[in-house]
Amino acid sequence: MIRERWSRIKTGLGRGLGRFRLTGRSSRWLGLAALVVFLALVLLGWYWSNEPGERDVVALAERHASDNGHELVVGYTTTYTLKELMTVVLEKPGGYLANDVTPPSLWLDNMPSWEFGVIIQVRDLSRAMRRDMSRSQSQSTEDPDLARAEPLFHFDHNSWMLPSTESEYRRGLEYIDAYMMRLSDPENTRAQFYARADNLNRWLEDVETRLGSLSQRLSASVGQRSVSTNLMLNPDAATSVISSEEEIVKTPRLEVDNVFYEARGSAWALLHILKAIEADFGSILDNKNARVSLQQVIRELEGTQRMVFSPMVLNGSGFGLLANHSLVMANYISRANAALADLRELMASG
Repeated sequence: MIRERWSRIKTGLGRGLGRFRLTGRSSRWLGLAALVVFLALVLLGWYWSNEPGERDVVALAERHASDNGHELVVGYTTTYTLKELMTVVLEKPGGYLANDVTPPSLWLDNMPSWEFGVIIQVRDLSRAMRRDMSRSQSQSTEDPDLARAEPLFHFDHNSWMLPSTESEYRRGLEYIDAYMMRLSDPENTRAQFYARADNLNRWLEDVETRLGSLSQRLSASVGQRSVSTNLMLNPDAATSVISSEEEIVKTPRLEVDNVFYEARGSAWALLHILKAIEADFGSILDNKNARVSLQQVIRELEGTQRMVFSPMVLNGSGFGLLANHSLVMANYISRANAALADLRELMASG
């Protein structure tokens, strides 16, 4: 009895599996379908990798204030720009890609690097607004909405669940919206934005260090000899590791494009922030004769956003036959940083 049942089971399994055997024609159709899906994913990945264009944040802030019945006060444009930058990162084609674990974003790395560059500038600005721009002096109370928004923007940019990066960033945007609404309310005196030279100068100092680091990382695409400065400021200090006076600094070839697009994203965000700063800090810039210096920084950053016609980031030697896109980007970043140093000097003593 048992043998008969087992024989029937084997017979049934054999018939069932036989139905799923692929003929030559069906296997060809399956291969063609896989090829179509792969090409569709490639095209979708190419579309998602297109960088967002420049925006007139001053005009957008004015329109946003008019549509929502807000008063366009000092600081409104800068706050709106902070919100706009993060909104673009979250809502561009493909959405936020840095934490995706499925194709095609799984194998995309240029756009996630671009996103990280934008997020770094958003974090710096949100910290400056909480620490300086929204406070009258160092002993004054922090704005509650900015105090809640800043740590949310510093959340891990690669987390895909529990909680996801997007959900934390959107929570931060809700607090920025609340601060912007209170700031534009003439009857609410607790939300303030102090457009002073010292507040602007402290944020510009952070920007200068960011640009300096990006310039060095971009220049390292071809490898360069660097003199160690570990003990330059304190030659008597003891270190756990003895470093040589010179060292070779070179970015690995597979990371060159990541550094390049991180610099593109950071420059794109900074370009928009500086345009908002020009609108909100206009009277301070005019009093310090510093508006032209700020505009020069903007012009240099606009050069970083020129179209890349090559399908890949070229990494030729400094004077070789092929171009080196990283060195071109480093040139624009360095010139912007030099103009930024002049701007900081004028803000401090101009």
